[in-house]
Amino acid sequence: MDEVICNEAGIKLIKSFEGVHDGDTSTPLLECCRDPVGIWTLGFGSIYGLDGRRVTANHRPITMEEADELFIRDIQKTERRLVRLVRINLHENQWAAITSFAYNCGTGNFKASTLRSCLNRGAFERAADEFPKWTLARGRRLPGLIRRRATERALFCER
Repeated sequence: MDEVICNEAGIKLIKSFEGVHDGDTSTPLLECCRDPVGIWTLGFGSIYGLDGRRVTANHRPITMEEADELFIRDIQKTERRLVRLVRINLHENQWAAITSFAYNCGTGNFKASTLRSCLNRGAFERAADEFPKWTLARGRRLPGLIRRRATERALFCER
């Protein structure tokens, strides 16, 4: 898969919650930073740099173009895995919502989730009700995750 399946609404959702982390908007370079649970990220939540190595505090700053390149790489990887995990046809907003969810939580967590089970059974209302259950990070309920899951759920339900 060389194309991104996720629609524009999903891409905007992911990018708005992942954010581009830079300390000074006047510089064209983006620094790495820790996410709310302490994981080093770069650009739009990438945990691996362009060289494929895990992002650390010592990672070199990147340009916005490189952040977009990382984002495309990461979303394609997420979608390749989702294609194998979802066995039912979804409308484009449902796909966008689960792509955002898996981009953030990981495809392993999605694979083991009740959300996926409900989805593959065609129980869309039950699947939608699973989004708000994923608001904890290392045992802490995070306001950003509460907002993100509500936004993903709304997109999932929107035709």
